[in-house]
Amino acid sequence: MKKFKIVMKQILGILMLIVVAFGAASGAYWVKSLYQSKPGSMREYAGYLIYFGIGIFLFLLTIVIISLLLRKREIRKINNIIDAMKRVSKGDFSVRLDIEQYDEGFEKVVATINEMVSELGTMETMRQDFISNVSHEIQSPLTSIGGFARALLQEEEVSPETRRHYLGIIESESQRLSKLSDNLLKLTALESAEPLFEKKHYRLDKQIQRVVLSAETQWSGKDLNIELELEETMIKAEEDLMSQVWINLLHNSIKFTKPGGWIKIGLRKMGSQVEVQIADNGIGISPEDMTHIFERFYKADKSRNREAGGSGLGLSLVKKIVELHEGEITVVSVLGEGTTFKVILDK
Repeated sequence: MKKFKIVMKQILGILMLIVVAFGAASGAYWVKSLYQSKPGSMREYAGYLIYFGIGIFLFLLTIVIISLLLRKREIRKINNIIDAMKRVSKGDFSVRLDIEQYDEGFEKVVATINEMVSELGTMETMRQDFISNVSHEIQSPLTSIGGFARALLQEEEVSPETRRHYLGIIESESQRLSKLSDNLLKLTALESAEPLFEKKHYRLDKQIQRVVLSAETQWSGKDLNIELELEETMIKAEEDLMSQVWINLLHNSIKFTKPGGWIKIGLRKMGSQVEVQIADNGIGISPEDMTHIFERFYKADKSRNREAGGSGLGLSLVKKIVELHEGEITVVSVLGEGTTFKVILDK
């Protein structure tokens, strides 16, 4: 009903224009006759109106034809956009619309669609990589656990030393799985729309000391020299999350520093900020790996990470926590000479 009313209004509008046009033409005809001091005849007037009507008809016909052609062209553009969106909804992220084929009324829409599809394609690639990496990280320890468990079941005579060795591997691989799961859950929670945590004031120097002491069996087992230069510093942050930062960075240094090496940890105030440096003389990081070390599951040295039980999530977690505290983390490294991580935070 509403559509019918709109159509009727359009028809009435056209009729009114025609009536006005004929009225204006009639007025012009009689004014012209008076001006020429030559009275016009009805026959001549009728012929004039007929020719004028034909002109009006041809004009309207031209307008209609042009409108239909333009409408078909616009409909074709809209259909192309709809088809592209349908393909995207089915998972085809290779869709690209040629923006040069669309005029100003459509180019912003087309540009937005192309940008959206590009971002969706990137996200899909990341999703597939994430699933692949998780599957790989889970499969590796599961294979070890299953293999050594079968060996214990199938071998009738296993010496106590061999049994302890097998059980030790099963335990370490189980811990590796547990750590992977824990880190994944933490990353998921921190990457939610609004991660909830409460900041409070505490002694940062005391926290770092506790982390170093808790890892004593690891660094003393490799005969590493630990040097601490910690200013007494108060900071406002989420204590448990920041503890995870220092644990991950310290454990990385311990893993990749050779026996007899050193690790230096410094804490100093810089006005309204604090700076923490964790440096070592370990194996270092190559320039090619430096740009990727904060990415999920990335391992600069895959063989050493596998031996140490790493999953490639530790530094991703560290960077996320530091960013949530509006801080900054940077790294400087020379392959074969060592690595220095620097974390800057507001007090």
